[in-house]
This record gives sequence, structure tokens and C-alpha cells, in this order.
Amino acid sequence: MALQSLFAGDMKGSQTEISLDWLLEEDPLPAKYQAFAKELLAGIDDRKAELDQTILHYAPAWPVAQLPAVDRNILRIALFELKHHKETPNKTAINEAVELAKTFGSDSSARFINGVLGSVMADLEMGELAPSGA
Repeated sequence: MALQSLFAGDMKGSQTEISLDWLLEEDPLPAKYQAFAKELLAGIDDRKAELDQTILHYAPAWPVAQLPAVDRNILRIALFELKHHKETPNKTAINEAVELAKTFGSDSSARFINGVLGSVMADLEMGELAPSGA
């Protein structure tokens, strides 16, 4: 739901929370999942510039605005979880991002996203990129 909401927000230029509310009307989720989706969206919205800079740093050949919207938003979600959401294990964030890319992205999306997030993970483990907590 968070990915669909971010994607809709990108396409419509509207707020992601409005998109999420609309999606939840069509396909309700249990309260704890709704809360998690809202937490992701709020965190991503608050840190979008920082997350996009991280994408640019780890994928300099791909300006963020030129990335496919699905890939861009999968990376934003995973980077938010890696850097700011300690409750999500790093490997889980990466695995979920790769699975989303396989399902919703192009043929090369999963490989691209895994490569970017693998580099981020390596820097987190080496202390070259500090997580900032939630």
C-alpha cells in the first residue's frame, strides 16, 4: 500500500496520505498495517530530499527524477527503513524491496535495487553511513 500510495502521489503530484486513504477505502488493511504504512509515508515525506540524495550518491548514473517511479519509490521505502526505522531488520528491508521490484518493476529493477541497497548496507555495516533511528 505504501508503494502504491507513493507511486500515485508521484503520478498525480498529490499528497501520499490522500492516495493511501483512497487505497484503504478500496482495500482495507488491519489497523497495525495501516499504521505502519502511514508511518512509512510520513517518514519518507519528511526525509524525501535526504533519501533522494542517498539514491543519487549510490546510483550517480541515474538522476532520481529519471528513475522509473516504481524503482525510485521502492528505494525510498527501503532507504527509510534502513536509515530511520530500527524496527525493520536491514535484510528484511532489502529482501522486501527486491520482491517489490520483481513484482512491480521492470526486468532489471530487482538487480538494480539490490545493487544500490547492497552498497548502502555495506556502508552501514562499515560505519560509513550512519543510521539515524526512527
